[in-house]
This record gives sequence, structure tokens and C-alpha cells, in this order.
Amino acid sequence: MDSLFRDTEGEARDEAGVNAPAPSSETETDERQPSLAIPLPDGDERLIAPAGDGSDGAPKYGETPAPLAADRALALTDVIAPRASPGEAMLRFAYRLGVPGHALSAPFRRPRKTRVLATVDSPLKGDRSSGIALRAGHFLINGAKLPIARVEFDSSNRLGPVFDQLVHGFGWLRDLACSAPREDCVPVAERITRAWLNSCPSTGKGRAWDVELTGQRLLAWLVHAPLVLAGGDPKLKARLLSVIEDTARWLDRNVSNGGVSGLGQLAGWSAITAAGLLLPEGRPRRLYGEAGLIRALGDLVAEDGGVLSRCPDAQMLSLALLIDLDACYEAANIESPQAFGVMRELLVPPLLTLRHGDGALGNWQGNGAISADRVSALIAASGIRARPLKDVEHWGYQRLRGDQTVVQFDAAPPPRARHTRCGCASTLAFEMSDGPQRLVVNCGGSALAGGQIPARIRQGLRATAAHSTLVLNDANSTAVKLHGKLGKGAELVEVERRLIGEGSSGKGSHAATLIEASHDGYAARFGLTHRRTLALRSDGTELSGQDVLLPASRKTKRGKISFAIRFHLGRGVEVHLSDDKRGASLLLPDGGLWQFRMRGDDQTATLNCEDSLWVDGAGAPHATEQLVIEGMTSRSGGEFSWLLKKMG
Repeated sequence: MDSLFRDTEGEARDEAGVNAPAPSSETETDERQPSLAIPLPDGDERLIAPAGDGSDGAPKYGETPAPLAADRALALTDVIAPRASPGEAMLRFAYRLGVPGHALSAPFRRPRKTRVLATVDSPLKGDRSSGIALRAGHFLINGAKLPIARVEFDSSNRLGPVFDQLVHGFGWLRDLACSAPREDCVPVAERITRAWLNSCPSTGKGRAWDVELTGQRLLAWLVHAPLVLAGGDPKLKARLLSVIEDTARWLDRNVSNGGVSGLGQLAGWSAITAAGLLLPEGRPRRLYGEAGLIRALGDLVAEDGGVLSRCPDAQMLSLALLIDLDACYEAANIESPQAFGVMRELLVPPLLTLRHGDGALGNWQGNGAISADRVSALIAASGIRARPLKDVEHWGYQRLRGDQTVVQFDAAPPPRARHTRCGCASTLAFEMSDGPQRLVVNCGGSALAGGQIPARIRQGLRATAAHSTLVLNDANSTAVKLHGKLGKGAELVEVERRLIGEGSSGKGSHAATLIEASHDGYAARFGLTHRRTLALRSDGTELSGQDVLLPASRKTKRGKISFAIRFHLGRGVEVHLSDDKRGASLLLPDGGLWQFRMRGDDQTATLNCEDSLWVDGAGAPHATEQLVIEGMTSRSGGEFSWLLKKMG
């Protein structure tokens, strides 16, 4: 993907008319269907219906959705932006060298006063409850209330990255905007903005001037300018306009620094491009920003559309930035480069891969179960209609579906250090749902620690033991370091996917989709490779699994080593162990019944039930239980088989 985007630039459009303010104003298919993202036709077609309710013609649980028409496929020319004209290339080059934008746009005139040239109408809406909380005098951060009067904006490190993104990234403006009429929101926006400006007077100093946060903040100011610039305080307006221009200049100089993360560069370049669209004499900045943004997208997003951090929240944030930027293009009456639209198409299918039957996402890479409403709203705002991603070479989350049963399987190495946000040692973990009910989950929530989740358990939620997979000798498959980073561990993951047991018609009574994957995370320390096989029947009634420990080399070690295969259970699942301690009945909240059973004759392993927790999309932890197969196995390897079967 990097080679497709590098050294290219979107076709520039004439800037005439920019000065005039613009008026304000999953489906899923069978596993054998190819993945496809299709732009929606014009109109108010409903994109994503609430999961399972069958409204607006959407399929109910267990029904096979109608396939989307395969009338368009992504081509190489879609993702290569048209080259700029020689004059535009010269403008971009001069601006990169530091020539002021006004000197390039109007060299014989005095610089124009800073103002926002158009009103942006973004299709993205915020969280209304968080906006109401702001009007009541406090931030609502992952369910925890923080009074605005007690916030120290210049010392936020102690409150963690979630606070930083909301407050220093000014993400709260979107929530406030959807909570009440504008005239009721402006005083609150001015109060918080004034407090932030007083606490962060120096440009470029402190945590608030991280490139990612700065880019998000500048874009939020431009998109929600009526909230922060349309009040009755002329001094605040003049001061903020000056800060907006200073922030844009600071990003011009710092967005390309070597230490900036991929998502940070995406936020920074998006804000630079938006500033070029909405501030006076911004054409050189826009051309400069478009070229940088295309390069940043090539470095951030893999060929299959998944961000290289493999983090669902980062995937959603990347899509949200592009949606807001597209709204800025529309407000400025300038056509956006085609590559940006194609990138939105690429970003949607990986998200759908991680949707369970309730429409919410799985708990992966530190995220909670991001709610169905939030995911649906984002996809609707993108204007992209898509089906779940099938080829997940880089995104890594394999998806199995049989009738109402959905299985998500992490069959890829952890993200590299430079892409990691809140990395977790989750290789070969899986989640499983039956319709709207989650049966097997991961704990999740480490990225949300500091709100309702105690910060002291953040590291534990990133550990292998917090995921539904095999743990050897109570060790992580990949080293978990501080500040969301990962160390050595699983480097090589081999994956094979195939259909088994098909009849002559291709849909035999025992047809199943099988995925076999292995990782080397324990090879260096214990001389063993973990291989996991999952097979889901086409009717969704059985998931058979096998965990195998294989010698990593010809020289095997002597003795025994402890192991534990953990199955964290969904919220509300009742567990009843069998008398022989080799099976359990799992009663779902909706009355569904599943049976778990250990296979094989090995009597050394036992099945136990232990306490666990699960974090929802609002950052709230819920007490749950987990099944654990544990025992001792030979250092030369071992094999452990199990079965989950639907009984009713």
C-alpha cells in the first residue's frame, strides 16, 4: 500500500467560490462470497439496520442476506491519486520549504485576516448523553464523571490517554453539538475553550501538543467553528483565531517528525488539509496537506484496508477523520482527491469483520465492545455500503459464520512496535456469539483504564490470560511492556483456511469452515509452538477446537510444564460444571443452551470455573466467569481437544 500512495497527489481544483460560506444545513453473505465495498446511490437509503430486528428489509438472525451487486471492484487507478500540474507541484514544494501561503497565493497583497471561510456540516454525530453531561458541568469519560471546574488542563497525564483524546483533542465538541440547540451550547463551549487556552498558553509545549491530539483539536475547531467562534466574546474569538493559525503553522513544521505515530500523522495531515480548505489563502497548504495525507494513509493502512495497529478504535478514528475532512471539502466547494474516497471504502469492511450478532464489535487490542449504535452511525456517515472483509492477511481477524453463530479468530502476529497503541498478547484468541448473545469473549478494556476500570489492572487486561486462548506456564505469548508497547514473542503466524466435509452440492449436512493457525510465541522460552484449529459447522451448531503444543526443534526439553486454556464467557452466561469435571452446560440470558465438552482420554487435565470480567463499549467492567482447562503437559508437546455444541 505504501508504494501505491507515495509521491502522489490529489488533483487540485480552482479555489473560486471558497470565500462564500456554504449553507449550513452489514449486510453479510455466505463465507464463500468475495468481499466488496460499494458506494451508495444517491438518496436516503438506510445503511445499517439495528442488528437482528429485520427493519427496512434487513435480514433477521439466521436469514441469508441478499448479495450485493458486484458492479464495481477496486482497481489500481483508484488508489493512485492524479498527479498535480507543474504549477501546483511548485506551490507545494515552495510551501514545504517555508514560503508563507499568502506570498504564494497573493504575492502583491497584504495577508488577509484569519477567519473560517465556510460552515462545515459533518454527518458524524456525537454522544448525546456526554453532551448533556457537559451542559450539566462535567465530562463523562467512559462512564466516569469529572467536573469541569476540577479539570487541570495542563497536567492531564495522570488521567490517561482517554482523557487526553477527549479534552485535548476537543472531541467533546461533537458530543456537545448534538445535545441541544446551538445557542444553548455556545456558552459551555466558550467556557471550556477559554479554560483550555488559559492553561495551555505556549504553543508546542506539554502533552496537549502531541501531533495526534493537536491534529484532532484543530480539525474539531474548524468543523465545529460555530460553537467556539460564534459567541458574544470578541476577545475569545480573536484569540482563538490566532491560536488556530498558530496551530496550523506548528503542524506544518512538526507533522513529519520521525517519532509521530501513523495515526498521529493521519490526524495532523487531515487538519493541515482542512486548514488549507477553510482558512484564507490556503491553497498551497491544501496541496501540501493532500500530498502528505496520501503518504500517511499508505503508511497506516494495509492492502486489505485494516490499520496496521490492528486496533478497532484506531480503524474507526481513521474513518472518522476522513469523513470530517470530506465534509470540509464539501463546505469549501472543492472536489476531494479520489484516493480519499477509495480509502473510506477500504476502511469499512474490516470493521464489519469484527461485528458480532448484536452489531457491536469484539474486544480486541485493548478496546471494549464498541456499541452497535456507534459503529452503525459511523458507517452510515461514511456513505459506504459493504460486506465483511474476507481476505484478512494484514488485518488478521478471521471470521467464521454459520447461521446465527459468529466466530472471530486472531490469526496474525501482534502489531509492530511503531504501530502499537494499546497492544495485547492475544494471538490465537477467539470470540464467539450466538445471535445477539456473546458466548466466548476476551476481557478487553485496557485502553479504557482510568475511568471505571482501575488503572492498576491495565497491564493484566493486556495479558494472554485475559484472552480466550492457551497460556503456557502463566507467561504471555508476547511480552507486554508499559505505555501500550509490546516486546518479543509471537513473530511468525501461519494460517490455513478451508472448507471440509462438503457434499456433492457444496452444502453437505456436515459442511464446516476450518481455520488452522500456529504461532511461535513460546518457542524461544519453552521450545514449544502453539497450534490451534477451529471448525464451525455451516449450521452454526458446533464449534470444535484443538490446541496442540509441538516441539519447535528436534531437541526437546525434559520434564513437564503447566498450561491453561481459557474460555472467558459472555455477560450473563450461567455455568454448570458436570460431575466428571470434563464438561459444562452454558445457559445464555435469552434461554439458549450450549454444552462444552473436553475430548480425548487424557485424564491429567481438568476443567474448572473461575471469575473473570468483561468490559463493554462504555468502559464499564462486568463480573463474568471463565472455563479453564488446566494441567501439566510434557515438554515434548501435547494435544487438547474440546467441543462447543448448541443444545437448544
